[in-house]
Amino acid sequence: MEFLFFSSAFCEPCMQTRAVLAQVSALVPQAIVRELDVAHDTEEAEANGIRNTPTVIVKNAEGTEVFRAAGVPSVAQVLVAAAKAL
Repeated sequence: MEFLFFSSAFCEPCMQTRAVLAQVSALVPQAIVRELDVAHDTEEAEANGIRNTPTVIVKNAEGTEVFRAAGVPSVAQVLVAAAKAL
């Protein structure tokens, strides 16, 4: 399972999202978190339809999106998404 975390340099909510994903990573060690800066990873951001930051996308092992949160997700939301991705 992969968590794509789209962020930007001057994004205060991105810092909060980073903390949420760190908590989830501690609870779900098989989760791979990739942080992508929308200013540098423009092609991937466009391909995933990113309109604002932070945005978190959870994909299962096949690469299918099972969850998307625009804004700061809760730990509980991301854990449910992780369960869906298994």
